[in-house]
Amino acid sequence: MPFWETVRVALASLRGNPFRTALTMLGVIIGVAAVIAMLALGRGATRAVNEQLAALGADTLTVTTGMRWAQGVAREQQSLTVRDAEALAQGARHVTAVVPEQGGREQLRIGARNFSVQVIGTRPDFATVHGYVLAAGRMFSGSDDAARRRVAILGGDFPELVGMPAAALIGATVVIKNLPFQVVGVYQRKGAVGFGNPDDDAYIPLGTSQYRLRGNDEVQTISVVVARGSALAQAMVEIERVLRREHALLPGRDNDFTILDRRQFLATQQETAQILSFLLAGIAAVSLVVGGIGIMNIMLVTVTERTREIGIRKAVGATRGNVLRQFLIESVIMCLIGGAVGIGLGVGTAALLAQVAGWQTAVTVESLALAFGFSAAVGLVFGLWPARRAARLDPVEALRHE
Repeated sequence: MPFWETVRVALASLRGNPFRTALTMLGVIIGVAAVIAMLALGRGATRAVNEQLAALGADTLTVTTGMRWAQGVAREQQSLTVRDAEALAQGARHVTAVVPEQGGREQLRIGARNFSVQVIGTRPDFATVHGYVLAAGRMFSGSDDAARRRVAILGGDFPELVGMPAAALIGATVVIKNLPFQVVGVYQRKGAVGFGNPDDDAYIPLGTSQYRLRGNDEVQTISVVVARGSALAQAMVEIERVLRREHALLPGRDNDFTILDRRQFLATQQETAQILSFLLAGIAAVSLVVGGIGIMNIMLVTVTERTREIGIRKAVGATRGNVLRQFLIESVIMCLIGGAVGIGLGVGTAALLAQVAGWQTAVTVESLALAFGFSAAVGLVFGLWPARRAARLDPVEALRHE
């Protein structure tokens, strides 16, 4: 029997009992949809990390306050100060930019609405170092910092939070710790970094934060940009040397600060996201295997029901290969149709998760091909046994079957 004739006969057989065929394909449909959705979530997480890596731009190191352990409890050691940042800017040759950040959670009021936000005091080159882009307005200037002006830049989530476009917020007054600030800029959305979301933060000049909000010169972090052509390790050694001198640490004493390479942290996040995506896809693939077992079970039942038909086919000249091919094609066709429907359902699920839950998803051609190919493989593997059983039936015994 020609191949396409075999396909036609297989399709006619599947149409003969559409309800059972649909139920049989359901396991494959759910399995493929789950694989597509899980891979989309994993790829989306990986893409988000890649975007964060690209946003960092130049090699950036972060200096934070060190920790010491006392009676099993972690405690901060000596605080970092603005003076430390100035010492790094003046004494570190392998550094091109130093950005101290003084932060704290405060109540911010816009009109009649109150928000609990992180208010960060920093320098004008903060946006350049961290890859922020203004959606509207301007960055505060060095003169704003020196004059301790009450100006603020809002994160990218504020336009949506207050129901106003970014441009309309420029010139508005916000109240932070009972002090009025004029909004001079609004950042574009940047996305969550680690456990924080900078899009719902507010940013003010460092001098304003020191003398009008905090009353001290302590900072939580100092971001340092390594000069082009300088090695990260070389810059870290230099930063350590300058800060140990500023903190008067004697030789042999531990550092009371920590130097972090954020790219290493994000690279670890990227590896974790990739592992998680493959793990989720593997779990989803289990349901696809279960669907294959269901197909094998139904095909065995079909062979039993069509024993007499198989006997007639063999009696009129059908070979074992013809019968084997017919039942194998039926199994593969069911899996391919189920795979096609599952791909549509998986893509729709990924889009729904992105729209409703706000998760970043990415459906790739590779994931579609993987899921579709796996469904075809399931049809071949789990359809082989029923097909071989049908091919081995004795025609005489098959014709006697009632």
